[in-house]
Amino acid sequence: MKVGILGCGAIANIITNFAREGKLGVEIKFFYDRDMERAENLASQVDGRVVLDMKDMLNHVDMVIEAASPKSVEEMVPTILKEGKDVMIMSVGGLINPETRLKLEKLAKENKCRIYAPSGAIVGLDGIKAASLGKIQRVTLVTRKPPRSLGITTEKEKILYQGKATEAVKKFPLNINVAATVSMAADQEIEVKIIADPHVDRNMHEVEVVGDFGEFHTTTSNIRCSMNPKTSVLAAYSAIKLLNSLNENFLVGT
Repeated sequence: MKVGILGCGAIANIITNFAREGKLGVEIKFFYDRDMERAENLASQVDGRVVLDMKDMLNHVDMVIEAASPKSVEEMVPTILKEGKDVMIMSVGGLINPETRLKLEKLAKENKCRIYAPSGAIVGLDGIKAASLGKIQRVTLVTRKPPRSLGITTEKEKILYQGKATEAVKKFPLNINVAATVSMAADQEIEVKIIADPHVDRNMHEVEVVGDFGEFHTTTSNIRCSMNPKTSVLAAYSAIKLLNSLNENFLVGT
């Protein structure tokens, strides 16, 4: 399988490193970014090709990994799907709007392709999806990050947001993909609290789910990408594992 990358930031760097080391079950061949230097740097590592327009890669790949921004999900992913190419969406916040999600699902069905959304920077997503088959009474997410990761400076713990996931994604589009992922897995809009905490050095996500199955509580304490403190290493790993699973004959988890 040949794959192209849209957005050559921190996540794309980790994926490309795995490809260079022969640890990726697909070929990463095409790169697009508005910053040509970033795209050229990654392409040079895997004997890949930089394209000046994202559309130029579509006749040569089976899948495109979107790792750019929520705005790209709305503006560029439809074009990819119309060409019958699979898409892996890393900017899951771009899917929080049900209308956008339904539009993309319709395009994928019409053009016989698939949309993949990796588990990202949290654990326990399989459990949430399984629980959604019954009745879930409550799902909450508490995200705690160093102030720098949230673009502020403070010496005291500060609650930046408390409310519904949709509004959280609007206010923090580059920081809170997890809220969208959990909401989609639970098949309902969840409650979110975002905290800037100068006493932590990791991106932390606490999820609590209560339903007719019982209840569970997960805490994920993520190492941040050196290139971009807003991004967790686990998010990139989840994409790599999903890519590799496309060629596996034995799958664990849903």
